[in-house]
Amino acid sequence: MPALLLVSVLAIATCGLVYELIAGTLASYLLGDSVTQFSTVIGVYLFAMGLGSWLSGQIERDLLLLFVRTEILIGLVGGGSAALLFLLFGQVDSFRIPLYGTVGVIGILVGVEIPLLLRILKDSFAFKDLVARVFAFDYVGALFASLMFPLVLVPHLGLVRSSFLFGMLNVCVALWLLYAIDGPRWVRTHRLAALASLGALLAGFVYADRIMEAAEAAVYPDPVIHAQSTPYQRIVLTASRRDVRLFLNGNLQFSSKDEYRYHEALVHPVLAAVERPARVLLFGGGDGLAAREALKVPAVERITQVELDPAMVKLFSANPMLAALNNGAFASPKLEVINADAFVWLKQQADRPDRQHFDAVIVDFPDPANYSIGKLYSVTFFRMLRQMLAPGGAVVVQSTSPFVARRSYWCVVQTLEAAGFATLPYHAYVPSFGAWGFVLAAAEPPAPRDRYPAGLRFMSAATFATMRSFPSDMARVPAEVNRLDSQALVRYFDAEWAEYGLN
Repeated sequence: MPALLLVSVLAIATCGLVYELIAGTLASYLLGDSVTQFSTVIGVYLFAMGLGSWLSGQIERDLLLLFVRTEILIGLVGGGSAALLFLLFGQVDSFRIPLYGTVGVIGILVGVEIPLLLRILKDSFAFKDLVARVFAFDYVGALFASLMFPLVLVPHLGLVRSSFLFGMLNVCVALWLLYAIDGPRWVRTHRLAALASLGALLAGFVYADRIMEAAEAAVYPDPVIHAQSTPYQRIVLTASRRDVRLFLNGNLQFSSKDEYRYHEALVHPVLAAVERPARVLLFGGGDGLAAREALKVPAVERITQVELDPAMVKLFSANPMLAALNNGAFASPKLEVINADAFVWLKQQADRPDRQHFDAVIVDFPDPANYSIGKLYSVTFFRMLRQMLAPGGAVVVQSTSPFVARRSYWCVVQTLEAAGFATLPYHAYVPSFGAWGFVLAAAEPPAPRDRYPAGLRFMSAATFATMRSFPSDMARVPAEVNRLDSQALVRYFDAEWAEYGLN
């Protein structure tokens, strides 16, 4: 029995960290700003563990019984946590209350485990050996969980199935002990309770997709036609009779009814500003829609696209309906896709003496809702980007709404200027988003020519002339430069969109 309990530390340590990682990732998916979400989830979890450790000291007898009950409860609460939180997200006004409440309950229960085990095993090992062995197993379990989570669990099982799986593991620890114990009358009833819990968690694991369908049906107004979790984001596609919409981590990325306005406004002014845009560098744009627009320009000979998530490219290449939206852009021999972190890739390229140079650079990143994206709008990133431009080249950056997030928009402008660019701010009206901002930048003041390809539905030289005018409520305001160590842009963005209840 002592050896059995000692080995169980490995399982419970793995489970405990997995629940914490699931809560932090889920909060990042649903609420944005991964630094804030992981920081607060970890803080609440550790505080609750401390409270659980203190509470365990108030128990004087039936320690093994309490440990078994704790394992069953952790299995049920931790195992069902992801499903519960996804279901509640679309139903409650303040999601942080159930989020931190669930994290707190799991943390208290996890905090009870190790102190109970130490007290149960205190007569079986010398104290120094007991502490060393328990914490050695604990730390090994934590390492195992931290490696499995990003490499196996999220990409192959998703958050909901992963939580149910490790809930079953906690309950199996309880069952393992219950079948190793003979004598006490409570063993039989607890075996039945553990088996029932295991059955409930197994049902949740099997029907995880239906649970997510129900959760996402409450959040998205149109039917969900595709949903998947990748190591980088939650991808959801919805469809109605006339519209297909893409959501990443709950945020709308495009509506097929009006995305042409956004993508034409993003791509064609920068290509028109370059004498001969033969070599184009595209950051982001995993849906292929920006590449579609660039391929309409006859002068474009090669597009190098750096996209973090290969699942996006695969989805918008393989699905016939989605490939039709981007006109089969990913099948073009002119397009090369590199799956890499844009910041890392750019630094590697900029440091090379034989680095490539590009005539036009299109920056189509998501909005700077967290620090991992905010670094891609930093003065450091833009300075490296400047080194990649060929003489006479130009850059365009999608830069959020200058109406909703006015200071955020002008922060991007200010940061580009601090990186040595001359800028030309402009904005377009996209019905799904409202007023949307872009910044054209080059070594010299950019001046787009009337070189728009035939067949565009929105952009023209005359249209672009009107897009450069900013009314008073979107006019320039003072803003800090977005630097890697402070990321003022993320703070601006979070505060401004929160005022509209949109973040």
